[in-house]
Amino acid sequence: MHKIQLNNVRVFTNHGCLTEEELIGSEYRVDLEVETDLSKSAQTDNLSDTVDYVSLNRIIKEEMAVRSKLLEQVAQRILNRIFKEESMVQTAEVKVAKVNPPIGGDVESVVIVMKQNRS
Repeated sequence: MHKIQLNNVRVFTNHGCLTEEELIGSEYRVDLEVETDLSKSAQTDNLSDTVDYVSLNRIIKEEMAVRSKLLEQVAQRILNRIFKEESMVQTAEVKVAKVNPPIGGDVESVVIVMKQNRS
């Protein structure tokens, strides 16, 4: 199995349980790693023989734009879309980080990590 990674996809959006988070918004960071077989595309040099990372980035941005109270829900939606739209992906791990979360302390980020295998 081989991997494709999208690292540090930055998004500004309005997730969170607090009303202020909905109104003001904040910065988020998403990291995604998918496992797939890249043997064929390494030989053919054809985009149709691989997982298109442009598509993965689009999925991240579209799902991050849908407001949720919990990062867990956002991460699960991203995973669901990847498995629905990218048939070559066998395993996916997504990390959704809220940068500088409003938790009353000096915290760089809070990160939700979810990993899923194709069923």
